[in-house]
Amino acid sequence: MSLRQKVGQLFIVRPESLEPAIRYDDDAQLPPYRLQSVSGGMRTRAQEYPVGGILLYGHNILDEKQLATFIKDLKALPGKPLLCIDEEGGRVSRIANNPAFGVPRFESMAALAKEGEQAVHEAARTIGAYLRRYGFDIDFAPVADVNTNPANIIIGARAFSDRPEEAAPLVAAYVRGLAEEGIAGCLKHFPGHGDTRADTHLGFAASGKSWEEMRACEMLPFRAGIAAGAPLVMAAHIAAPAVTGSDAPATLCPTLLQDKLRGELSFRGVVITDALEMGAIRQRYDSAQAAVAALQAGADLLLCPLDYCAAFDGVVEAVRAGILTEARIDESLRRISNLRS
Repeated sequence: MSLRQKVGQLFIVRPESLEPAIRYDDDAQLPPYRLQSVSGGMRTRAQEYPVGGILLYGHNILDEKQLATFIKDLKALPGKPLLCIDEEGGRVSRIANNPAFGVPRFESMAALAKEGEQAVHEAARTIGAYLRRYGFDIDFAPVADVNTNPANIIIGARAFSDRPEEAAPLVAAYVRGLAEEGIAGCLKHFPGHGDTRADTHLGFAASGKSWEEMRACEMLPFRAGIAAGAPLVMAAHIAAPAVTGSDAPATLCPTLLQDKLRGELSFRGVVITDALEMGAIRQRYDSAQAAVAALQAGADLLLCPLDYCAAFDGVVEAVRAGILTEARIDESLRRISNLRS
């Protein structure tokens, strides 16, 4: 592959990032566009800026017929992108919450947890089966956070439990259920979003816990999910100053991604960032800075930069300038290739 082809494989983007007619400053501006088909402009841009994956949101999905055509055309784009979705079960479910789809719906992971490990496993198999049928490759689920902070405004019932020892086997069961249906699951949001107050979609968020405290709580579900074979872990944009000594978000922090996740937790799969367009990132970094910093920190896949072309060009220039090496890119590509096998 050429350098540009290699760099493209590092990115998972919204379909809107490939549409030259659309520019946005906030993701709230996108639903009215209702981008639900591949345009000529998207095909042209993808020739110059190929992508490794595309993430569909609810507003990109109309019904089964539209989705089948859209996914077929997206997969035919340069880079042969993987198709991704947030389909956790519960309120974050792009397909199940669309009345045009006759698929089972689940109240929440917290509610499902009360039914036990087998129920969670079967739910994940159910979700995995319909995702595979529609043509998806990756589900950004399960939530491996422990919902320990009652003031948390972003996790809540998306987590299985407020007790790590209860959440851990359920996270593992969910990972196995998706895998049995041929869908790659993704543990999120490392190093744990359950004890924060702020929403990283909007701005800065932090955990005040030490690593010893995290090991006793937040890390239990992540360890269980990794042991169950989770192929991806999503890094959150939360800072952990008591662990790292800085206010850098985990997404851009080598201490958390390399020393803790890869070192102590022995994770050998793909590390993906949370969306780089989120407020916690875009308020402090431009798209190129965030993409390069995430790769320097140890991330493999870069999710949804605000300006995809700028992020792509920033990584290419960083390699040419010696800030990143092509060997570093190749290291991530070897991991990413396992998602296609």
